[in-house]
Amino acid sequence: MTPAASGASALVEKVPLETYVPPAKPSLIGLSRAEIADRLGEIGVAPSQRKMRTQQLWHWMYFRGAKSFDEMTNVSKDMRAELEKHFTVDRPEVVAEQISNDGTRKWLLRLPSGDKVERPHEVECVYIPETDRGTLCVSSQVGCTLNCAFCHTGTQRLVRNLTAGEIVGQVMVARDRLNDWADREDGSRRVTNIVMMGMGEPLYNFDAVRDALLIVADNEGIGISRRRITLSTSGVVPNIKRTGEEIGVMLAISLHAVRDELRDELVPLNRKYPIQQLLQACRDYPGASNARRITFEYVMLKGVNDSLDDARLLVKLLKGIPAKINLIPFNPWPGTAYECSDWEQIEKFSEYIFNAGYSSPVRTPRGRDILAACGQLKSETEKLSARERQALRAMAMTD
Repeated sequence: MTPAASGASALVEKVPLETYVPPAKPSLIGLSRAEIADRLGEIGVAPSQRKMRTQQLWHWMYFRGAKSFDEMTNVSKDMRAELEKHFTVDRPEVVAEQISNDGTRKWLLRLPSGDKVERPHEVECVYIPETDRGTLCVSSQVGCTLNCAFCHTGTQRLVRNLTAGEIVGQVMVARDRLNDWADREDGSRRVTNIVMMGMGEPLYNFDAVRDALLIVADNEGIGISRRRITLSTSGVVPNIKRTGEEIGVMLAISLHAVRDELRDELVPLNRKYPIQQLLQACRDYPGASNARRITFEYVMLKGVNDSLDDARLLVKLLKGIPAKINLIPFNPWPGTAYECSDWEQIEKFSEYIFNAGYSSPVRTPRGRDILAACGQLKSETEKLSARERQALRAMAMTD
């Protein structure tokens, strides 16, 4: 490896500044059934009882959304007391909630942590209501590893990876806030789709993301179909195949450029895994078909990547891949050097791709006014004054 290549690797594989410090009483949220059974064994539950107790806990946590052991009415009082001594079913705490003019909600979430953490860790999670679905955008890291030039989240330092419990916990918080658990009167769900497109690069936190999404997709709990879960990556090639084999969700690729020299600038990870290598991993993605197409995300940057020549090369590059292209009007953020492409140019770009046989929807910007749109997440509330934070928190608690 050349010195330049080595430097590029260091740039995109930043070491987290901190590691997870568990609270004194750990939460059972995010544990697999086998791990829950092991924890029950540690507190003296007989082997013959562990499977049944595990199933009870699973049902109460993930189907009914119980926030305490006291709610688990078919668990004996003595067992509930013993569980309370050692564990919690805590999820992240809502520090602030902002609601956009278009109904999009953004939550600033404080993660449970041990006493040794000097400053609480926080992430953002976004809920986007639509007429036929409700999409929850979930984070995988505190901060990000990648420094993508057009992305606000990439300007935030990478603090640490989230645990499986903290990832699942975001889904549970959304259901809490939206009154979206099993006792909804009409049986419908507000959160119907999950996208791993929040803060962080999911495939640099693979194990936790995998374990969390398997819980989210479990039919005896949260029960969101894997076909309604999309994992977006900037191109961590070695883990793309693993995503298909071990998680089996829909795949999205943050492409954004069709030439390596430009993508090196926009998405520095490209210096390690260039476009052709990335696209070959997509061709080999387990389960990819016309019914399970890979989404290629392409942010429209004025005068940078939005020419018809770019559109032609994009069509050429994706030949043979079951794909759709999601065009994303650039969402501005404070200090950015980029502008969104003119709408007329976006339409020309989309029309060319559509005529070449690919679906090319233009993503409607949602939540721009609260910095909740694609590429805008950055735990902005960190910059607010103590008075402003207190006011937002009060609003979140009373809504």
